[in-house]
Amino acid sequence: MKPITEKHLAVLRRHMVEIIDMHFDLASEEIGKDTLGPGLRQALLTVPRHLFVPQPLAAVAYQDTPLPIGFDKTVSQPFIGALMLDLLDVTPGARILEVGTGLGFQAAVMAEMGAQVYSVDVVEEFTEAAGTLLSALGYTVSIRTGDGSRGWAEHAPFDAILLTAAAAEIPEALVEQLEPGGRMVAPIGGQDIQQLSVIDKDAAGAISTRQVMPARFTQLEA
Repeated sequence: MKPITEKHLAVLRRHMVEIIDMHFDLASEEIGKDTLGPGLRQALLTVPRHLFVPQPLAAVAYQDTPLPIGFDKTVSQPFIGALMLDLLDVTPGARILEVGTGLGFQAAVMAEMGAQVYSVDVVEEFTEAAGTLLSALGYTVSIRTGDGSRGWAEHAPFDAILLTAAAAEIPEALVEQLEPGGRMVAPIGGQDIQQLSVIDKDAAGAISTRQVMPARFTQLEA
């Protein structure tokens, strides 16, 4: 059999985005819209997701399923990952804190969209691997190892915060580090199932929360 080429991989990325489109249409009532934003769509078509999973899983990287990346963690199902970024409303120049770097795929997508990304993960092996890969691909992302629930106070406030692991309740430190008028997207709930939630902070600092749909994430670790 011939080796897979960049042309083949581009076809797989397009197919992945088509499946995401289908999910958006089917869940449009819950999401509040039926299509991906154009900037996010282009980023998903550009970022080589197959490089952000363990090499033995590269051939299935574009299937709509979560994949294990080690340390009992996964990279999210493409639809869920895309939904979280769409809900976050990533814009060029936005300062975004990501809690849960993993191997760096979501950070790469946000950087591809022009955001200024700061990412924290408790697993040192993840931050080292993600930092090396993101740099090799030309993405400028600030990464550190630590307790993501405490945020990254030195670079706060943030226009948006993406929490890629489940929290029983919204971490107070993250609320404090969110810019007034900013938004956080996070799975909130217990170990078995959570609600994917949009948390908005108004100009006066008041918080409002909208639950979008049930989801299942690994738990946030300190």
